[in-house]
Amino acid sequence: MSEIPVTGTGTQDLWPAIERLAASFVRRDDERGVSAEEQWTLQVLKIGEEFGEAAQAVIGARGTNPRKGYSHGWSDVQAEVADTAITALVALARMRPDDAAEYLARQFAAKSAKFLPGPQQQPPRDGRPDPEAGR
Repeated sequence: MSEIPVTGTGTQDLWPAIERLAASFVRRDDERGVSAEEQWTLQVLKIGEEFGEAAQAVIGARGTNPRKGYSHGWSDVQAEVADTAITALVALARMRPDDAAEYLARQFAAKSAKFLPGPQQQPPRDGRPDPEAGR
């Protein structure tokens, strides 16, 4: 596969590169006669594979496999988590080629609103819910 250059390091370059990766994988699979639904299925399974590699790196960083000991460091875990995130973004771009970035932004806003207080709400200093709220 040819290398896909990414210009700069800012997040503004992220989605164009993700979209190009997704398009190149779709084109390759289309040439092989793989249906869109099967492409999506395989891409989601790839997310699982990448997660498994991240989990394996955590086990290695913690030294919990007696046969392998400390086989990984936390930098390995971080790299595997990044691989998982990239694979997930490519999967989303393959499934939603026309609006993946906007869709993710909407999903992120909806999901994060459940955990982050609004501009008028301030969490208590100790992080626990205010028992007086809602009375």
